[in-house]
Amino acid sequence: MRRRSSTLLTRLAGVVAGTVLVAAAVLVGTAPAQAATLTQVTGFGSNPGNLAMYAYRPDGLPTGAPAVVLLHGCTQNANTYFTNSGWRKYADQWQFALIVPEQKSANNANACFNWFEPGDTRRGQGEALSIKQMVDHARTSYGTGRVYVSGLSAGGAMVSAMLAAYPDVFTAGSVVAGVPHGCATSTVTAFSCMSPGVDRTPAQWGDLVRNAYPGYSGPRPRVAVWHGTSDYTVAVANATESRDQWTDVLGVSQTPTGTASLPGGTTLERYGADVVRVYRVGGMGHGTPVDPGTGADQCGTAGAYFLDTICSAYRDAVFFGLDGVGGGPSPTPTATASPTPSPTATPVCVTASNYAHVTAGRAYVSLGYAYALGSNQRMGLYNTFYTTSLKQTGTNYWVVGC
Repeated sequence: MRRRSSTLLTRLAGVVAGTVLVAAAVLVGTAPAQAATLTQVTGFGSNPGNLAMYAYRPDGLPTGAPAVVLLHGCTQNANTYFTNSGWRKYADQWQFALIVPEQKSANNANACFNWFEPGDTRRGQGEALSIKQMVDHARTSYGTGRVYVSGLSAGGAMVSAMLAAYPDVFTAGSVVAGVPHGCATSTVTAFSCMSPGVDRTPAQWGDLVRNAYPGYSGPRPRVAVWHGTSDYTVAVANATESRDQWTDVLGVSQTPTGTASLPGGTTLERYGADVVRVYRVGGMGHGTPVDPGTGADQCGTAGAYFLDTICSAYRDAVFFGLDGVGGGPSPTPTATASPTPSPTATPVCVTASNYAHVTAGRAYVSLGYAYALGSNQRMGLYNTFYTTSLKQTGTNYWVVGC
């Protein structure tokens, strides 16, 4: 077990998340009257990052359903974020699972994910690997398919790290009040990243992502960035720097292709073929945007670091394509050509119905069509009558044809 306890860590947590410890107990509301609950999961892997895993599976969750990983902010915990962020409403409504990692005080005195520690953000190491193992456990044990990730503040910064280190795992992600990947490599440099922020060119930011998984040329996750225009904890400049990073990685211009005005004084900027989004919430401070209410696009519980402006969970779920209409899992562009990923020792070829492929985790379904896991190649209608041959060319990577 690792321990990181220093005045710098304590100070960092105080800057990033304030006094959520006091508010957390107040924010946890009464769970809806149904059988499904947030449940702790043990034995999900070697867990080198020493994290706790919690999972939520709505009643009647079908095989092949998507999953969303939620990463809480400093001094918060899994239950606080699950209860108040608004994601549960859409998990129930649109049938997807939630995976909620929880930091331990043994790792960080104030329960921040260690987004500034290289040993916890690199592929195959520390907390990043623990989160990846939770995803693998959900696929094996629950039969989940496509995976997405969203998080606040330190959790948002960890989202950037997960998208960089595991582009082959996540279809899309949402960075809420976070910082670009690779901005900090220690507690000292973390302060500069948070405020006033670090200015780099899009190519420099993009290289930090590409270097997180050298040689990877497959599809890259789509990314949404959220930031309040009055966030004085994590400087607003980080939204623009994150935009620069992910537009460069996805090979699109830093000039928006469209803008829109949304509720809560929010401005939405779209980049490329809607592969990067930036939401700037007017007058909002540091926190996850929520909008309590019963409307289709309303969600969450307002309180400390859950700010009553706009329901970000709804917008992200639609952007991810979890509503079965918006966003969608269509293949995302890459800045360079996409050669076949590193092959497995003995390539596996399976011919089966599209339904069987999805059930076995070799493919996923969206809008009635099946798509090969990893390559995102369209296979045809999702049913027992359409048959496709899939070849495995890498870990969790399948292509059409043998």
